[in-house]
Amino acid sequence: MNPRSPAPPRLGKGMIILAWVLALGLLTWLFNGYLERRHNPNQQVISRSGADGATEIVLKRNDYGHYVTSGEINGRPVRFMIDTGASDVAIPADIADRLGLERGRAVRYQTANGFATGYQTRLDELAIGDLVVHDVRASINPTYRSDDILLGMSVLNQLEFTQRGDRLILRPLPR
Repeated sequence: MNPRSPAPPRLGKGMIILAWVLALGLLTWLFNGYLERRHNPNQQVISRSGADGATEIVLKRNDYGHYVTSGEINGRPVRFMIDTGASDVAIPADIADRLGLERGRAVRYQTANGFATGYQTRLDELAIGDLVVHDVRASINPTYRSDDILLGMSVLNQLEFTQRGDRLILRPLPR
């Protein structure tokens, strides 16, 4: 007679696979957060008072040399990339649809990638932290594929902006 010892308890393949899936999911979540912070180091926009008491926002340049920040359009969260070469606020069509923006008159724009047809629209309110601009000219661009909205001169010409090193300071124009 061959005495057999009882088989050790097994976790089973399902539990091992589940542990790997959870570990990979956690690593993916952490890595995506890291990449998002590299792209948008201004996820938490902080307003401060300047020497004259005016509200100002200080943005940090991202690792790619751009100023990207979280903000809002008509109270809905969005992400902006500052673009002094854009005449308007340029909104990708899928984001415009999500925000419920109406397409106005079709207009041809010259972009860095050539000519494109866009649609005029107006934004009731655009905010970056405590900086708020009302009745903003914008365009919906069906060919622009990005998660970033280009914050162009239709907003920037209503602000004073100064670059110091890797920081961009935005303030309302003095009245």
